[in-house]
Amino acid sequence: MSSEGFLKEMQTIGEKFLLKLQKLPKADPVEIVSFCVVLLFIVTVLLLMIIACSCCCYSCCSCDGRPDHRRRKIQVRPIAHS
Repeated sequence: MSSEGFLKEMQTIGEKFLLKLQKLPKADPVEIVSFCVVLLFIVTVLLLMIIACSCCCYSCCSCDGRPDHRRRKIQVRPIAHS
């Protein structure tokens, strides 16, 4: 998918979302609850992605952006017997 196609798709989704928000005050209670559940699901997924990315980044790098060399795995070699 090209960037133009992606932007057009995002614009279409945004327009549908705004249209749904405009119709929400007049909607049935079931439709309001289902919309809130879907919205809560999307927010939860985004929040979990942010937490996962921040934890992954923190484990690779320290706060100042340099890699944490203390966490690097060291390969253990057997002792050679003479």
